[in-house]
Amino acid sequence: MKLEKEQNGLFELIGIILGSMVGGILFISFLTYDFKSDTSSNVMAESKIKENIQPVAQVVLAQATPEGSVLGGKPGEDVYKAVCSVCHQAGMLNAPKFGDIQAWAPRIAQGYELLVQHAIKGIRSMPAKGGNASLSDNEVASAVLYMSNSSGANFKK
Repeated sequence: MKLEKEQNGLFELIGIILGSMVGGILFISFLTYDFKSDTSSNVMAESKIKENIQPVAQVVLAQATPEGSVLGGKPGEDVYKAVCSVCHQAGMLNAPKFGDIQAWAPRIAQGYELLVQHAIKGIRSMPAKGGNASLSDNEVASAVLYMSNSSGANFKK
């Protein structure tokens, strides 16, 4: 009889352990179950598909060229006032002064294209693009046109 009670106690203990394990697994499963409906996952999948099929590029039509600029960008006078005038107004570091026909004459004789190359790449004490790397080549060319034509040249746009 005593052996029978011990066996029943052992079976009860095993039953309690197994029941606790199964109950624990069910409880953890309940906590981690995703209760979102299938429609929300469909909506997410649909939005992901729409995102993936977006075009990789857009066509943007250029605006009309502002008066005084070369091939778009800021007009030469604006670029000169914002960047170039710092040195060319006062003649800093031997920069030819704006409007000084004698100082500009030898440079103008080299031609517009070479002046633009020097302005874009830099020459002697002048840094590339007058130190403003955000300027486009066209904006620099426009400023060169403005400065040289205001200093005796007759270059065309």
